[in-house]
Amino acid sequence: MEYTLMSDTSPATQGPEPFRVSDADLDDLASTLAKTMAEVRQHGVILDRLDSEPESAASQTTDEAAEAQVADGKKADGPASVFILALSGEAYAVELAALSDWVNYLFLPVYGREVSTSRPWCAQWHEHPEAIARLHALWLAWQQFTDTEAGLSGPSTWHRDHLDQTLAHLRAPDGPFAACTTSASRPNHRVLASPAPEQTVVPA
Repeated sequence: MEYTLMSDTSPATQGPEPFRVSDADLDDLASTLAKTMAEVRQHGVILDRLDSEPESAASQTTDEAAEAQVADGKKADGPASVFILALSGEAYAVELAALSDWVNYLFLPVYGREVSTSRPWCAQWHEHPEAIARLHALWLAWQQFTDTEAGLSGPSTWHRDHLDQTLAHLRAPDGPFAACTTSASRPNHRVLASPAPEQTVVPA
């Protein structure tokens, strides 16, 4: 079937010349028009969604944060630091266990070195608060500087700025292990007493 359309380009002195559109061309035109209308409707939906998203996204983020906080049992006034000395209870125990794995399976096999009077060590290092603090800080730095985002010089920076300094203080003859093992054949462990905190005198 063919449809006859009237052309409006004919001179005024002549009658309009008809031209014919085949069924196939008409179907193509109808399909193109339908697609265009569908795209227009879709764009309208997107625009409406963009107008309403900022408020709903913000409220959703707030709700999700609140739910996560409740699920984790965290308080708003909880520790703001990942440093082990800022933790307590179960969180402290979990972090100390993870630190122990790193110390026993990576730090000591690679960087332990021989025990001597100039490099004391204590197998019960986890009972020395200073050792825990220094080793945990070293471990945190190791996680940061061995990550791919730290770049190729990350491990070198960790050795220079963190490992060397930690070893120098941790295993110094007057360090936290000063009263502990100084010979592999004579294991020893003793936590040195720290200075007593100054007592505040409250005036009567």
